[in-house]
Amino acid sequence: MTKEFSFDIVIVGAGPAGSSAAYSAAKNGAKVAILEKENAVAQTVRTSGVTWIDAIKEFNIPNDCYNPIKNYAFCSPNNTVKISNKEPMAAVLDVRKTYRWLADEAQKQGVQLFLDTTVTDTIKDSDGKILGVKAITGKEEVRFNSKIVIDASGFQSVVAKSLGLVSQWKRFGAGAEYEVTAENVDSETWWLMVGQKYSPAGYAWIFPLGKNIVRIGVGVGKPESNVDPTERLKEIMEKRLGPIEPLGKITPIEFHYGLIPNDGLSRKTVYDRLILVGDSAGQANPLVLEGIRYAIRFGRIAGEIAAQAVARNDTSEKALAPYEEIWKKAIFAKINSASKVQSRWIGLSDDEWDKELDIIKELSVEEFLDFIKAEFGLASIIKLATHHPKIAVRQLFNMVKSATRKS
Repeated sequence: MTKEFSFDIVIVGAGPAGSSAAYSAAKNGAKVAILEKENAVAQTVRTSGVTWIDAIKEFNIPNDCYNPIKNYAFCSPNNTVKISNKEPMAAVLDVRKTYRWLADEAQKQGVQLFLDTTVTDTIKDSDGKILGVKAITGKEEVRFNSKIVIDASGFQSVVAKSLGLVSQWKRFGAGAEYEVTAENVDSETWWLMVGQKYSPAGYAWIFPLGKNIVRIGVGVGKPESNVDPTERLKEIMEKRLGPIEPLGKITPIEFHYGLIPNDGLSRKTVYDRLILVGDSAGQANPLVLEGIRYAIRFGRIAGEIAAQAVARNDTSEKALAPYEEIWKKAIFAKINSASKVQSRWIGLSDDEWDKELDIIKELSVEEFLDFIKAEFGLASIIKLATHHPKIAVRQLFNMVKSATRKS
């Protein structure tokens, strides 16, 4: 006999989007379950964990969950730029610790977390509207009935795919990374490495986690390149290219691999009784392929709106629509503009990357980080294009300004 549970809201995935949605929904009075396929939250790490200090403060992430970054170094085959600030403005998260903290915060609000629980199908009514999900917990079949389902299953978009609402992302980033101990670590400085020897359609990185631990990785855009990021990562580590050499002796701790959507904000994210959030919704910054801050921020909004809909006994698409309106207003134009810049970057030769770093050198740390963060407010773009004397800088930001206006 199949075991059966009933909840107001069932959330698939205990990553930052799922745990944040669960926290917010439960805080607003809903009975909530999170279904996580792994045996522990963040058992597998799939992201390098880059985020920003303003997001850290917004979400009250504990100090022991991240390493603050003050210096931002960029290197191409024949050029290097380092931009510094007195106060840290970026951070590298301890991903496992952060995700578990988010899940713990949700459980403190009364959320039930089901581990080792793999969603196998959806439960639908005669009109095809979702009524919950079927899952395997251990070896046991379980039905999770719910008034609303939130698909926070990440890149795979398990629920939305099962309903036939979405297909696989056409463009995405594939990232491979080793977390290692190293002899010589500058814990306040990250490195982004660009050019053909690092990644033909992406970048490589060194992100310090604190003390003598760093993450060395390679991200490759698909389908723009058929390079295997894992093989390229091994190659640049064996050759100790660029800023890897000064790290001294390197001892691997664990390997991370992940996929992140890079199709822009192309998906519909609200249906009757269903919300998509985080990577399932494509909420990712294409410039550095990071989306944790979006996952937390919009996960909380999704949870709140879902709980309000349950309380009103109206779980229709119209009742859930404010979620999509809010996140689109917040980032839609910015991400579209960032995609324009990324498309330009993907086509750069090594010589052009050398010149691009000369453009980056002209920026203040605030301007540089707003750019990398895809914070393309029209006023700031016009200001940058006006104030920077180099024509290349003006051309770059005029392009972004144009993209922002069209979005």
